[in-house]
Amino acid sequence: MLAHLSTRPMLRRCAVTGAVGLALLGTGLPAATDSSEPDLTRFYRQKITWAKCPGEGLPKDMQCGKVTVPLDYARPKEGTLDLALARYRATGDKQGSVLVNFGGPGGAGIPQFATGGKEFMELTDGYDIVTFDPRGVGRSSPVSCGDGEENIDMAEDGTELGRDPQSVLSDLKKAADACARHSGPVLPYIGTINASRDMDVMRAALGDKKLNYLGFSYGTRLGSVYAAQFPDKVGRFVLDGVDTLTEPLTEQGVASAKGQQQALDEFINWCVQDIACPFGQDAREARKQVVRLVDSLDENPVPSAFGEPFTGQDLVGAIGQGLYSEEMWPSLERALASLVEDGDTHAIEAFAAGGAAPWRRAQTDDPEESDGPEESDGPEESDGPEESDEPDGGLVDEEDVPLDNLPAALMAVNCADDPDRPTGRQIVDGLDGLRAEYEQASPVFGPYRLTGVLMCYGRPKGTDFIRDDVKDVHTPKMLLVGTRGDPATPYRWTEETAKRLGSSAVVLDNKGSGHTGYASSKCVHRKVDTFLLYGTLPADGSSCGPEERRE
Repeated sequence: MLAHLSTRPMLRRCAVTGAVGLALLGTGLPAATDSSEPDLTRFYRQKITWAKCPGEGLPKDMQCGKVTVPLDYARPKEGTLDLALARYRATGDKQGSVLVNFGGPGGAGIPQFATGGKEFMELTDGYDIVTFDPRGVGRSSPVSCGDGEENIDMAEDGTELGRDPQSVLSDLKKAADACARHSGPVLPYIGTINASRDMDVMRAALGDKKLNYLGFSYGTRLGSVYAAQFPDKVGRFVLDGVDTLTEPLTEQGVASAKGQQQALDEFINWCVQDIACPFGQDAREARKQVVRLVDSLDENPVPSAFGEPFTGQDLVGAIGQGLYSEEMWPSLERALASLVEDGDTHAIEAFAAGGAAPWRRAQTDDPEESDGPEESDGPEESDGPEESDEPDGGLVDEEDVPLDNLPAALMAVNCADDPDRPTGRQIVDGLDGLRAEYEQASPVFGPYRLTGVLMCYGRPKGTDFIRDDVKDVHTPKMLLVGTRGDPATPYRWTEETAKRLGSSAVVLDNKGSGHTGYASSKCVHRKVDTFLLYGTLPADGSSCGPEERRE
């Protein structure tokens, strides 16, 4: 079975916070070595003005700001983008900033910072902790594939596709056209190459000579690309839940489907021990029930909390988020029970809106509003980046972030990062084999993952820089954390990426389970904080045991 392919939103919007104006600072300005290179001076001379975050229910100690970057780094005078930032201020002797990316791609950093920021409070002993909504994500010129008026059905079984294989290509092209139509000018310039360049502008705007960085999941790809582009600007880097730099999307999808299926099997084995498990007490039968539930919702969706149909593929995406951490299993069990027993989608939809799920476990205390804007660390007035003749991409309001921004941005970034574009003939000829491979990997997650891979058809060819050039980086030592039981980024990717990055990579082997280690393992958390705060690295190949889980 192939999943429904639709421009209708599959993931619900998280609350995101706002940003305020800019001032000037000349810190970390790159030397002009070639007069033919575009002049980025005005972007590197920014200084961020921090202020109270707009919106209600946000942590009182979280501040918001923005930074302006070129839409196209090759033509910086032809349009700009504003990127939303948030920070928790250093409480001790400040030695700079640590920039955090929670992964995705397509995950907005600021809402995850608001709910999970307390995970990083030890680091405020020495740093401002900063996150951001990358270009095309959240409030930073969010991309979209439409609001639901263009539903594209790729068929529910292989027989129909076998009779009319051209319908697959037609639907894929319609989907790509819809995304281009609804996303605006940012879409051709989305992707990890430009996002990493944006991070270097942030580094300068934060007043740091070197970038200190903590990246999770996809954020490890982003950090690796930054290290390849700006090796002399790398400070203390931690990459947790390490992504692949070399596998094509088709292979990544299979690996992810296998990992998620393994996590689902473990969840079911746990669930059936509880009398309240909605799938009964027999694990084998419970697995079959999950597949039947997905199929049933694909054929007959139920109304969602947003008034739109909630399909089997919406359910698959939500379950996948809930499997990222064992701490979320009880909540996932209750959400599935509400769906199965009462037809209530509210609780399960909350997982679909969770972004990088490990951070949902760390809720803030009762937030209070701050007393008002904080002064910036530098000049209060600034002309900001020069205006161009092209319209600029300012921050959007929270309520205007498209409902489908996360999946739309995920597809856009993954496609922009992948140079493989099989022809229509190759897709049609290889579809049966791909479908069989993905369904063998997982009857639940396989079709979902395959659909995401096929969505790159009809889009421009992606960059080959990551696959060809992100290797043998000449940087200070970087800490790579791999988790043995990670359902999203298999441990072998940590080993492969470490080998590819070269002698700069130091591997920490987390023997536990769950997606990434920092939020769940006391040992990983301690070693990461020690490195970022004091520069002390664990020995390459050292490990953290599965028993040291964080509560």
